[in-house]
Amino acid sequence: MSFVSICKYLSPESVERLTAITESDLMKRRSSVPESDRSRIGETPEIRNGESDRKEMEDKEREEIEKFALRPSAPAHRRIKESPLSSASIFKQSHTGIFNLCIVVLVAVNSRLIIENLMKYGLLISSGFWFSSRSLRDWPLLMCCLSLGIFPLAAYLVEKMVRRKSINEKIAVAFHITITTTALFYPVYVILRCDSAVQSGLTLMLFACIVWLKLVSYAHTNYDLRALANSGKVKFLSSMLNEDYLDQVSFKSLAYFMVAPTLCYQLSYPRTASVRKGWVVRQFLKLVVVTGIMGFIIEQYINPIVKNSEHPLKGDILYAVERVLKLSVPNLYAWLCLFYCFFHLWLNILAEILRFGDREFYKDWWNAKTVEEYWRMWNMPVHKWMVRHIYFPCLRNGIPKSVAIVIAFLVSAFFHELCIAVPCHIFKFWAFIGIMFQVPLVVITKYVHDKFRNSMVGNIIFWCFFSIYGQPMCVLLYYHDVMNRKLIASST
Repeated sequence: MSFVSICKYLSPESVERLTAITESDLMKRRSSVPESDRSRIGETPEIRNGESDRKEMEDKEREEIEKFALRPSAPAHRRIKESPLSSASIFKQSHTGIFNLCIVVLVAVNSRLIIENLMKYGLLISSGFWFSSRSLRDWPLLMCCLSLGIFPLAAYLVEKMVRRKSINEKIAVAFHITITTTALFYPVYVILRCDSAVQSGLTLMLFACIVWLKLVSYAHTNYDLRALANSGKVKFLSSMLNEDYLDQVSFKSLAYFMVAPTLCYQLSYPRTASVRKGWVVRQFLKLVVVTGIMGFIIEQYINPIVKNSEHPLKGDILYAVERVLKLSVPNLYAWLCLFYCFFHLWLNILAEILRFGDREFYKDWWNAKTVEEYWRMWNMPVHKWMVRHIYFPCLRNGIPKSVAIVIAFLVSAFFHELCIAVPCHIFKFWAFIGIMFQVPLVVITKYVHDKFRNSMVGNIIFWCFFSIYGQPMCVLLYYHDVMNRKLIASST
């Protein structure tokens, strides 16, 4: 029986053991041959005969070892090994089977929940979820959204006057502050004056915030470019930009920037060679499907749970905890669908159509071991804007790093509150408090990560406080505050 035929009937561990035994014993037997014999064999003029004799001897030795490996006295334990699930080797193993098991369990559990939900409530989703008759009548909000294009044009005219030296830098800064402030608070005024649908108000506020962020980056970048050019660093500026810096304002570059999937203005961007039309169609179909799934989750699961709940800060604590935990799973699914739709599908579709090259819209935030890592990886367009226009300017002005981080969170908390509170007509600052609560979580998860190296404790803390507890709590708080506001308005 040959060595290969023996291996067919052995397990991988036995083959490994047999190979180790064979190689080690062959080395021992070779070393036991006297040096004179080995040198004599090597020095004989009949090299071919010597090689054949040595090969024949090795074959006999291997055959003896093969026979010995099948005996009960052959050693079964020859090396120090860890269990696959031990802390030392758990991250070195492949977990494909466990991942497949999780997928099967999730499909089975959620299939049962879908059937149970349909038996209890019936099909709740309707065609008016995204486009209700009320939202179609929100003409003031629609007109306000269309009029936001005036503000980039005004910013372009200001930059044009500065380059022509019609106005100085201080007046230009004052104009830009006026333009950006008006672009942000004009939609706030329109939403608060109109009793519009929440979806319409949220869409308008998101557009207004994007326009504000882009206009700030446009003004700040042009101001810095002029400062570098006036300081005589034109050659340095051209080498850093990989192009010749021209002291002129291009409306074409501004128009491209306003529709590009980025919040940071620069004179040019990396561009792809062509547009993949078939790829765009496939991604758009995915966008429609995943958006429908998200709508089904919201209408079929989240709405009934929220409507059958009480205010989480009033009444029975255990009941509130039960509602939050019950809401956490469908809310997490909806949030992941929203992330996939916007950051992966929509931004990539927009980038492909515009041939925008840098498509790092997110990193592997799901592996974040600290809350700070999560905020640096999950929304790259906003993160790059924060670093470029908030964090680095704070450091250049001598502000400590910790204070600069707090300032960045304050700006983020302000815009989160603005985008949620204004469409809901509720100013309870729940979103603001939720974002600022991330600051102590940054400190806690960083301490845990530094104390327990190579552990995922910080990642577990992030998932628990952010997705399992934080988001469902905010949903319940805003829902009940909105309902209470409507009850008070109807009674009066």
